Amino acid sequence: MKPKVTVVGAGFVGAGVAQRLLEKVLANVVLVDVIDGLPQGKALDMMESAPIEGFATTIVGTNSYEETKNSDVVVITAGLARKPGMSRDDLQAKNAEIVGGIVKEVASRSPKAILITVTNPLDVMTYLAWKKSGFDHKRVIGMAGVLDSARYRYFLSLELKCNPSEVEAVVLGGHGDLMVPAPEFSTYQGKPVTQLLSKEKIDAINKRTQDGGIEIVNLLKTGSAYYAPSSSAVAMAEAILTDSGRVLPCCVYLKGEYGIQDTYCGVPVSLAREGVKKVVELKLSPESQAALKRSAEHVREQIAKLNL
Repeated sequence: MKPKVTVVGAGFVGAGVAQRLLEKVLANVVLVDVIDGLPQGKALDMMESAPIEGFATTIVGTNSYEETKNSDVVVITAGLARKPGMSRDDLQAKNAEIVGGIVKEVASRSPKAILITVTNPLDVMTYLAWKKSGFDHKRVIGMAGVLDSARYRYFLSLELKCNPSEVEAVVLGGHGDLMVPAPEFSTYQGKPVTQLLSKEKIDAINKRTQDGGIEIVNLLKTGSAYYAPSSSAVAMAEAILTDSGRVLPCCVYLKGEYGIQDTYCGVPVSLAREGVKKVVELKLSPESQAALKRSAEHVREQIAKLNL
């Protein structure tokens, strides 16, 4: 029997997650949205592609949470997207209200599910989802590090003139301006990029990675990224559903790892059926360690504004 994944939010990111889950034949999907007809129409459209793409998984679109019962994974993408000139902080109050309501609905119907949050500001919304769900923190995970690291890998590959998949890279910390690209753990053909590129070039790539989301927002003008975010969320869901133990950078609750307490922050973790199997602690350079602590402290300050 195929696993069941609920995707909340039928916008570009949510629909992208649903489509990739179907085409990878990872799960049957329930697509939920408050807009009448939107999830139903997108679900029907996707199913009409099944004879062409050859997938045997199914998707149902609905405006109700009843069909989400007993989901194995719930991916929360619903919320306001950033617009030009809008910071992640501007989104916080409204999206906290949206995510809090969603978590209440899905947690009561799928008490054993793994929650993956995509809604921004990501780290704060993941902490909120943990608190509102009452779940073990290992089952509430934020999607950010996979996306930020993918952007980093792509930008490094442009400079190295290679295939992006040949670059291994990791970005730590909060999903925002204080994210922490870690060049000392980023490699091409086994060689650290610090040996292949000048510090000036690496610094420029680091900055472009930190601004990766807003660069797309400014280009689109009326929306934000969705191809790479949906791929990132599905990579996490795949690791969980297949119980692979794959190590991916994700936003998780830390209780002493990396010297960080009681907050959600992006670090490498092994993902499996139980959610976070273990946190992988890297021996960071003093510069990266200090930057990670600054990033975590910023997340903690934003969390405090929720008054949970």
